[in-house]
Amino acid sequence: MPMPTAASDPAADVRAETARCFALQRLGLADARFAPASADASFRRYFRIEHGAQSWIVMDAPPERENLAPFIRVGALMQAAGLHVPKILAEDRAQGLLLLDDLGRHTYLQVLNADNADALMADAIDALIRWQCASRPGVLPIYDEALLRRELDLFADWYVGRELGRTLDAQQRGWLRETERRLLDSALAQPRVWVHRDYMPRNLMLSDPNPGVLDFQDAVEGPISYDLASLMRDAFVSWPAERIDAWMRLYWERARGAGLPVGDDFSEFRRAADWMALQRHLKVIGIFARICHRDGKPHYLADVPRFIGYVRELGAHYAEMAPLLRLFDSLDLHAP
Repeated sequence: MPMPTAASDPAADVRAETARCFALQRLGLADARFAPASADASFRRYFRIEHGAQSWIVMDAPPERENLAPFIRVGALMQAAGLHVPKILAEDRAQGLLLLDDLGRHTYLQVLNADNADALMADAIDALIRWQCASRPGVLPIYDEALLRRELDLFADWYVGRELGRTLDAQQRGWLRETERRLLDSALAQPRVWVHRDYMPRNLMLSDPNPGVLDFQDAVEGPISYDLASLMRDAFVSWPAERIDAWMRLYWERARGAGLPVGDDFSEFRRAADWMALQRHLKVIGIFARICHRDGKPHYLADVPRFIGYVRELGAHYAEMAPLLRLFDSLDLHAP
């Protein structure tokens, strides 16, 4: 729930009033303060209801655009795993509305700094391990090769094609295909656990118990390093390499202690996690371009240079990623 917003079109205003009436009726209140809390890259919006010292959140998910069922289902799985997720107090699936308890006002993204990062990241790592330890096969959709490949295709289709207005030539396509094959093989070779898919500071709340976890409706069963890669290299905040190294080792040590299949060689796990991160970085660059050109939200493109920097930083550590760096050179994609 990252970005403050206000209802701007008449249809949205009608939905906001519907959401307000739904919440007041379910809470048994005649009136209460009602204001936008946040929105995200999808069509979901969130409003905060305040009455005295109490507050609640209303999720507005237009049913023709969003399906509430995955949020409800995955939230129950996370709660059973011991994670702090919003409790559903009331629902109206036909109208796409949920009344939730309020996990707080501050995301990790808003409060993380050099002094508190170690403690907050340790809490996030512990919650991630609890989630992964609860994994059971056959419960969530599989993060299979077809889905991983569709995500990789976003880079060429939306960023190169739509944002840059370019078509890859035969040599460039060869570099990209070689890179994609290596990234896919690495991801598919990893043990599978439950994956949040957007486990990042903007979706973690400073709360008690810490952290509160949001935006989990796209969860799948997939590569064990995926959520760690999301947490370490975020769209909106970057960390020095030495801190990322320390946090990744902390995760690996605690995950091993919890019996998760992360292997006995940290360097091998780190390589798999880095390559998983590269897959995700290419996907995110494509997604940000798609959100701009398809959904009319251009501000996401401002963070593309951060991901170009991530790709170059990680790619430089592995000789096998030389084709990817050559591709980026040929497209004149450089870190800021």
